[in-house]
Amino acid sequence: MSKLYPVGVQNFEGLIHDGYVYVDKTAQVYELFNTNKYYFLSRPRRFGKSLLLSTIEAYALGKKDLFKGLALEKLEKDWTVYPVLHLDLNTQKYDTPESLTNVLEENVQNWEALYGSSSGEIGVARRFQGIIRRACEQTGRRVVILIDEYDKPMLQAIGNEALQNEYRSTLKAFYGALKSMDGCIRFALLTGVTKFGKVSVFSDLNNLRDISMIDQYAEICGISEKEIHTWFEEDTHELAAATGMSYEETCKELKTNYDGYHFTENAIGMYNPFSLLNTFANRRFGSYWFETGTPTYLVELLKLHHFPIEDLEHIVTSQPVLDSIDTASTDPIPVIYQSGYLTIKGYNRMFENYTLGFPNREVEQGFFKFLLPNYASVSVSKSPYQIQCFVEEIMAGKVDDFFERLKTMFADIPYELARDREVHYQNILYIIFKLMGFYVQVEYHTNRGRIDLVLQTQDYVYIMEFKLNGSAEEALAQIRAKGYAEPFAKDKRTVYRIGVNFSDEIRNIQDIKIETGK
Repeated sequence: MSKLYPVGVQNFEGLIHDGYVYVDKTAQVYELFNTNKYYFLSRPRRFGKSLLLSTIEAYALGKKDLFKGLALEKLEKDWTVYPVLHLDLNTQKYDTPESLTNVLEENVQNWEALYGSSSGEIGVARRFQGIIRRACEQTGRRVVILIDEYDKPMLQAIGNEALQNEYRSTLKAFYGALKSMDGCIRFALLTGVTKFGKVSVFSDLNNLRDISMIDQYAEICGISEKEIHTWFEEDTHELAAATGMSYEETCKELKTNYDGYHFTENAIGMYNPFSLLNTFANRRFGSYWFETGTPTYLVELLKLHHFPIEDLEHIVTSQPVLDSIDTASTDPIPVIYQSGYLTIKGYNRMFENYTLGFPNREVEQGFFKFLLPNYASVSVSKSPYQIQCFVEEIMAGKVDDFFERLKTMFADIPYELARDREVHYQNILYIIFKLMGFYVQVEYHTNRGRIDLVLQTQDYVYIMEFKLNGSAEEALAQIRAKGYAEPFAKDKRTVYRIGVNFSDEIRNIQDIKIETGK
């Protein structure tokens, strides 16, 4: 019988009953449940947060049979049954004030059907308090509270300040019940993609322990390399056979595409579980995680604040910045980091600064593929083909065709970008050449207003200089003056020196000058 991979399976009980493979995280579940009371965990989407909460729920309900053969079976002796209140905010589309209150109302009604209600309790927050109290009194056990994707309404309302304020007010009061009913609560875990700080929903919940960047729980979601070899060794060999690669090449490809998430400065890299399981299930590599959800709100943030895309690869910041999101901030980096598109690449202990970068090839390539049609005049469906044509033209030495295609990318730049057109030009260029860099060797250097670029293929070297409101001759003269071609003096390949000038007036490339030879 073929192995069952829990792709998209988020219910622990169903996973165990149906015989899906389960990477055992129950030792950490036991440790989490028995060492503190209130927790918050931030992880990217589809990283196992919902399954973690479902596992905790099964444990709190005393379902011992589900844990047979798992680490928790030997750790737990008592198997106490607790009342569990599990709220999942992930399934609703939040675009009106009523969409949130309707979800909360539905869950409160379900809980009241179990533990009763009181006519004196007005509003979902007060009713939530009453439910916690009655559940504790009726069962004689303190309550376990699990909240999945607590931040979904806030994330979907980014850019709509009035709606965010509405959601913040509702959630702040609702989650405030946890603090007011402290004596009736045994355990509480809130999970989400992001952590909103300042005057947000957590301002009253100062008793939450945030374990998002704690070494102790760095591996509680996701799959480590050791776990791959423990649970998926045979699968890796089968994947190698299916793809025509060696075992070593397959391991390297898995690592390049799906590893690289670091949630603390000391943590080992974690693999994206959704992409990894899909790869084993389908016996082929793919951009599984990226294709299940596009970062539309992130792109809107980048464009709203005219963020230079190249800066994404040179981010150095501090833990307070990464730790929470201020909804009034103009900095998109915390949202991009917490959403899983950037991760920790290094740490400077002296200055307590983190260096960020893309975790792996899947995320980096997918992110730039998504950015291109959002910045340039090219449709989503034609974007991959356009990059293919760029690469083929560069590899064939078709310089004129390459620049004609590039001109189409700059056509129809919206007038509202006028004051930041230089940044917009640079962003389009950077995105195009980053995508080409997955197929040819690209070295790209900028210094605000000056861009020099080197493209290398098997037969050609292209040295390009871009100017804004100058001249192509001026750009070409800079290539000569700076000696950009000197490293290729003894190279057997054909070397092109290319000067390019952009014009604000025509909002596109105005002229190009090309020289060949060393």
